[in-house]
Amino acid sequence: MSVVSRATAIAHPNIALAKYWGKRAYGHNLPAVPSLSVTLAGMATTTEVAFDASLERDELHLGGAALPEGAEATRRVAGLLDRVRAASGRRERARVVSRNDFPTAAGLASSASAFAALALAASAAAGLPTAPAQVSDLARKTSVSAARSAFGGFVELRAGRPGDEALAATPLAPEDHWPLAVVIAVTREGPKDVGSSDGMRHTAATSPYFPAWVDAAPALFEEVRAAVLARDFAALGAAAEASALRMHASSIAAAPALLYWTGATVEVLAAVRRLRGEGTPAFFTIDAGPHVKVFTTPEAQGAVERALLAVPGVLRTISAVPGGGARLAPAGAIGTPSASGGAADGSAGA
Repeated sequence: MSVVSRATAIAHPNIALAKYWGKRAYGHNLPAVPSLSVTLAGMATTTEVAFDASLERDELHLGGAALPEGAEATRRVAGLLDRVRAASGRRERARVVSRNDFPTAAGLASSASAFAALALAASAAAGLPTAPAQVSDLARKTSVSAARSAFGGFVELRAGRPGDEALAATPLAPEDHWPLAVVIAVTREGPKDVGSSDGMRHTAATSPYFPAWVDAAPALFEEVRAAVLARDFAALGAAAEASALRMHASSIAAAPALLYWTGATVEVLAAVRRLRGEGTPAFFTIDAGPHVKVFTTPEAQGAVERALLAVPGVLRTISAVPGGGARLAPAGAIGTPSASGGAADGSAGA
């Protein structure tokens, strides 16, 4: 009977307030711009990794379904596992079982939580150090945004520099630094048509606006960073909206155009502006997908939820608050992926 080494980890998605979009040309999966995010409680990925000498290849089971060996997700998982094997000296293949309690590959940062959880679980199962900085760097080598989900609260990740091989995110402020509420307007079910990695490559290669985005992003990052530290809601909203819109402008200008939005996406942006004009504290951000993330205060959360649900095309809302970083979980946690240090509510407001 083969000996199996296993570990389970839970990680949460993060929402970038200062966007990451694009990679450095000199390799090592380094971001072209600095980014700053907040890790969210209320949504979670739970992942178990088991190194087993009886396996002939790495296996990935996602949401109860076994993915084929040639699938992109399986290849990315195997790449991270290869790095763990190289660092630990292990040779066994691994079985990876992962579940999200929120939509996968839909523009809700599932790859961030997925690879942060995978990096932590694989490191623990292989006997490697599991300090957040080491987990962050390992996760970043596969998914840049996953580097930020290794930490809780408000997290920053600088741009890559020539000569970088290791690059981890760093915490900026803890989850209780600022009692913000996030209401996510879900405007489409199912995976998005173009994944983030492919979208970034296409934008960088074909958009005349991509160099302007790379030039503008560092200043927007500094504005977001200063606003977070000062807890200045108005300043944060202005900088975060500018970061999101300039990122999407660069992709819309690609050839052919890369448009992640639906009609409901645009209508939600208009609704947020109306709310703000009426005195409700609210601002939006949009990742590479059709869903809109609306930041507000806990006192105004209910009003924001009702306003978003009234927008034609909004299917439901998900509510969240700042949450903790990736952590190891007890055996059997894969059966309860919503155990997340914050209340999971995938149908809030529905």
